[in-house]
Amino acid sequence: MIDMTQAATPAAPAPAAAAGAPAPAKDGRTAERSLLRRLLGRPEIGALIGAIVVYVFFFAVAPTFRQVDSMATVLYQASTMGIMALAVALLMIGGEFDLSAGVAVTSSALTAAILSFQLTLNVWSGVLVALVLSLAVGAFNGFLLIKTGLPSFLVTLGTFLMLQGLNLAITKLFTGNVASDSIRDMDGFEQAKAVFASEITIAGVDVKITVLWWLLFAAFATWLLLRTKYGNWIFAVGGNQDSARAVGVPVTFTKITLFMGVGFAAWFVGMHLLFSFSTVQASEGVGNEFLYIIAAVIGGCLLTGGYGSAVGAVIGAFIFGMVSQGIVYANWNPDWFKFFLGVMLLFATLVNLWVRRSATRR
Repeated sequence: MIDMTQAATPAAPAPAAAAGAPAPAKDGRTAERSLLRRLLGRPEIGALIGAIVVYVFFFAVAPTFRQVDSMATVLYQASTMGIMALAVALLMIGGEFDLSAGVAVTSSALTAAILSFQLTLNVWSGVLVALVLSLAVGAFNGFLLIKTGLPSFLVTLGTFLMLQGLNLAITKLFTGNVASDSIRDMDGFEQAKAVFASEITIAGVDVKITVLWWLLFAAFATWLLLRTKYGNWIFAVGGNQDSARAVGVPVTFTKITLFMGVGFAAWFVGMHLLFSFSTVQASEGVGNEFLYIIAAVIGGCLLTGGYGSAVGAVIGAFIFGMVSQGIVYANWNPDWFKFFLGVMLLFATLVNLWVRRSATRR
């Protein structure tokens, strides 16, 4: 029979470590990273460093750059680029490209203009039809990508060529020239302009409404990436599509909706273009797709997918705005713009590479 008094006696404690003895070394895999390492691990840090360098540079060499009105112009340039860069960045994080994004902007604007003018409709009718068309083009790109297994580069290159040809051919068919007819005097124009192309005064400075839309879309995209299940799906399909599908991620839904997101952004920027000038040139937008990708890459998105942030795309677009306007304010030959853009792309890519290596180095 067990002696209960002995059973109730607590076991003797293990010998304590000798006073002053060194603590056991922590496993490097579980050791908490320092604040600096965590900051360097953010995709947008490299872009932020580049933005500071660009801002200081043009602040020093271009006196006009320092004026508040000039910064409003920089922000406007950044916003029209940045709205598209946000959607393209999400798509790139998901592991895909869209080379039709530039001409898709023009397609949406031409659709709204030609439909409204030729059928003598309220311009909002054309706006809604253009939205449906833009979403359909994005869905087509995503569906074809999934069903064929072709690289998004080839799929969207084909869409780019088709849209470019349609933009020119249909515009000439209905208008007899390479630009849409003006819709400035049509019903609904002023209301639509207030939504897509108006100005608001902040602290005595006129700011284009696209700047506010850009920041709103950036906040939404950040929330989507970091606080929702859909954001996890984006990172998963961009990192490894097969592994993501194996753990239940709806790869088809995620990819198609990402392409539709680019279509929505193209529609919005196209409406801004239309209601800013009331007419659209059929050849506009060609080559802009590369600028959107550049802004996303400068912002920290990897070309291989699975890494990036919406905030980084915002900073990348802001760098674009500073460079494009800074050259003008410095009274330099604007022919140098593409050169400086290329320098910024290489600089940002190298900085991002250094930041990631510094963040992962033990």
